[in-house]
Amino acid sequence: MTVKANFVQRGDSIDHTPGSAVAAGDVVVLGAALLGIAKLDIPANTLGALAVVGVFDVVKASGDGGIAAGAAVYWDDTAKVATTTSAANTLMGKALAAAGDTDTSVRVRLSQ
Repeated sequence: MTVKANFVQRGDSIDHTPGSAVAAGDVVVLGAALLGIAKLDIPANTLGALAVVGVFDVVKASGDGGIAAGAAVYWDDTAKVATTTSAANTLMGKALAAAGDTDTSVRVRLSQ
């Protein structure tokens, strides 16, 4: 009998070895559609972990008209902010609470 799959880990976080240092709380985009948040500082070329599930307060774009509870939230890796603009950005998850236009952060439940 051939093994089809072997359990590796729960998947709440994933291993990541960055080419340059990553600070705790940094949002890291891997490939086109995978996003994680560093749980702790990760020195360059050192194995660390990125959370891929959980609830985080994330810095948001200002002047975007606000984000409604339940709205899809995307990460703008160029501006380093959460936004509702999907074009050229990576899906983070859903807003758990409304964030007004002048709010500096939005509460997001990560979902890949």
